[in-house]
Amino acid sequence: MFASDIYPRLLAYCQAHSTPPDPILTELERYTYLHTLYPQMMSGPLQGRFLTLISQLMRPRRILEVGAFTGYSALCLAQGLAEDGILHTIEANDELRKILDMFVQKANLQHKISIHIGDAEVIVPMLHETFDLIFLDAGKMDYLRHYELVLPKLRAGGLLLADNVLWSGKTVLDPEDETARALRAFNDHVHADERVENLLLPLRDGLMLVRKKF
Repeated sequence: MFASDIYPRLLAYCQAHSTPPDPILTELERYTYLHTLYPQMMSGPLQGRFLTLISQLMRPRRILEVGAFTGYSALCLAQGLAEDGILHTIEANDELRKILDMFVQKANLQHKISIHIGDAEVIVPMLHETFDLIFLDAGKMDYLRHYELVLPKLRAGGLLLADNVLWSGKTVLDPEDETARALRAFNDHVHADERVENLLLPLRDGLMLVRKKF
């Protein structure tokens, strides 16, 4: 990890040398900072561009997102969907439904994004789909449980991404933090899972890439 005073400058440099986000994403970012208590939960421009590129490279027919927040990552991932593709996004907080609906419609993606409000452990078993790409970004204490819930629905060769797995460095630096302990358990579990290949990237708050082998 970089020193705290250097990292923001490096992040700004990386963003300045990356394709800028679409105007709808900039609008959503501003709206999120004005209307939510924890806007830092949003993926943001750099990670959003990464998600878009991954999706564009894969051209998935089916994407599953667990943890929508205000929809920034969903809009990014949806940009790579195949022509007949659908993204199912799950958000536990029903207070965010209005924002999700608003910006999915503003982006003209209502035919591509299906919003589910509720508990992922109830909703995922009801989705009779095989997914090409899965993004985990809900409650960090639930990551291990969500991973085992969704992995059977990921096709062989498909990709699963899990956000925030470094938890502001606490996963490495703070043995007492409860969330960091849960994320260390998740990271260890994924790394030992013979069903997958994995890569942990220090992108933003840590991004785990997981490819299902079989």
